[in-house]
Amino acid sequence: MTIINGIRIKDRPVHNLPVNKELQGYACKNRKAGNLAEIVFWLQVHGKSFHGLDFDRQKVVENFIVDFYVKRLGLVVEIDGGSHNEKMDYDARRDACLEELGLRVFRTTDYDVLQHVASC
Repeated sequence: MTIINGIRIKDRPVHNLPVNKELQGYACKNRKAGNLAEIVFWLQVHGKSFHGLDFDRQKVVENFIVDFYVKRLGLVVEIDGGSHNEKMDYDARRDACLEELGLRVFRTTDYDVLQHVASC
C-alpha cells in the first residue's frame, strides 16, 4: 500500500509485460534527449524520491515507449506536448492497449508539469 498526500493507493504490479526489444535503442535515445517537461518531472521523481516509488523513464511496453512507468502501481505516466493534439485517436488506442495489459494510464500536459512540478 502506498500513501500519497493521505490517500491510500493499492499496489498493482503487473508482471511479465511484453517488450518489443527492437525499441530498446530508441528508448535509450529518448532518455538521453528528453524534453524539458520530462526532465523536470524526472528530477522530482528519480531515485525513489517521490514517496519511495521507483519510476522508470522511457520504458518499452509491448510496441510502445511510455514516458514513465511505476511497476509497483502498474502505472504509466504520459506527459503530452502540443504534438498530441493531433494524435488523440492514436493516444486513445495506445491507452486501450496498455490498459488491456492491466496497466493504468495517467496523462498530463507538459504545461501542467512545467507550471506545477517545477514550482515544488
